[in-house]
Amino acid sequence: MSDSFREVTSVSWFGRIKRAVGGVIFGLLLIVLMVIGLFWNEGRAVQTARSLAEGAGAVVSINADSVDAGNDGKLVHVSGPVTADSGLSDPDFGIAAQGLRLSRSVEMYQWKEESKSETTKKLGGGEETETTYSYPKVWDDKQIDSSDFKKPDGHQNPPMAIHSRAFQIPQGKLVAFDLDTPVLDRIEGDKDYSLSASQSAAIKAAYTGTKPLSIVDGKIYLGSDNTTPALGDYRIGYELAPLGVVSIVARQAGSRFEPYQTQAGDALLMVDTGQVPADKMFAEAVSANTLITWLLRAGGLLLLTIGFALFLSPIGVILDVIPFLGSMARMGTGIIAFFLAILVGTTTIAIAWFWYRPVLAAGILAAGVIAAAAVYYLGRSRKAAAPMATPSTGAAAT
Repeated sequence: MSDSFREVTSVSWFGRIKRAVGGVIFGLLLIVLMVIGLFWNEGRAVQTARSLAEGAGAVVSINADSVDAGNDGKLVHVSGPVTADSGLSDPDFGIAAQGLRLSRSVEMYQWKEESKSETTKKLGGGEETETTYSYPKVWDDKQIDSSDFKKPDGHQNPPMAIHSRAFQIPQGKLVAFDLDTPVLDRIEGDKDYSLSASQSAAIKAAYTGTKPLSIVDGKIYLGSDNTTPALGDYRIGYELAPLGVVSIVARQAGSRFEPYQTQAGDALLMVDTGQVPADKMFAEAVSANTLITWLLRAGGLLLLTIGFALFLSPIGVILDVIPFLGSMARMGTGIIAFFLAILVGTTTIAIAWFWYRPVLAAGILAAGVIAAAAVYYLGRSRKAAAPMATPSTGAAAT
């Protein structure tokens, strides 16, 4: 069920120019921040790469059956099964399980505001925007604040009384070693934990609320009828991270593990599920670092493009006195913004390479210069070796 209404707003040409000037300031700020961010990203990538290389050369694989005091302070790699002295439970619903972590996911049925706008440029530079607001009911895992709705009347959401929560063992054991929160937090492998009808009695006994409770598709449903949910109904599901074999790369501190501080700058603490060799863990970390670096580069270039587009936006607004001219101008400034972002972004990355990796950058530059020179001289030599065309002679006179 949803309803909707429309709202029409207008902005004069001078109002749009004033707004565009504010966009110029924000665009300049965004450009500066992205230049700093791209430069920082190259330094972060280099530091992480050096830290991983340092760690790969220093790591020592050990046996989990006993704690060797001689390895204290060293970067060690160990694999083994995780065990726990206690089980897991959600006291709010009487759920009990054996594992590393039990995660409760809660959704409430509530109003959500959605909007769709259509903007029309008017002759003279003005702008008219027609916005349609609609109010469907949706399942959401966060409280939606209905007081911020454009039309709050008739769309008030009840307070969300039950929230998502994770229950994790406070300590674990990896054979002879102790595992505490920093290590346990990094163990993944959560899987859906489906509730059964046989657990219904225990769940109802623990539940202190007033809503009707039932088990539907392995989840708890709080409400009268799950086929026609009402405002304020809840769906509650669970995930369980089971106990199993894990592999750890960390600094040994007695019988515990903590981050290993490298000279390059990063603190290394890596955890993977299953029996994973140290070299593979480092290789995966190197790949992840490369992926993050490229994603941040792409994001930085995109935001640079937006920054330059905002900086150039007054041109399109001024020419919107005739809407066709404004549209053409925005197309042109968009292309210019894209090329400026590529130019500034790649230049920033190149300068960062010289700053953080001067030897490698100089080598790449020298190789490029040599390759360009070779292509140039090869082209000249081929041109010089080409036979000169000679004019044809007519037949001899008889």
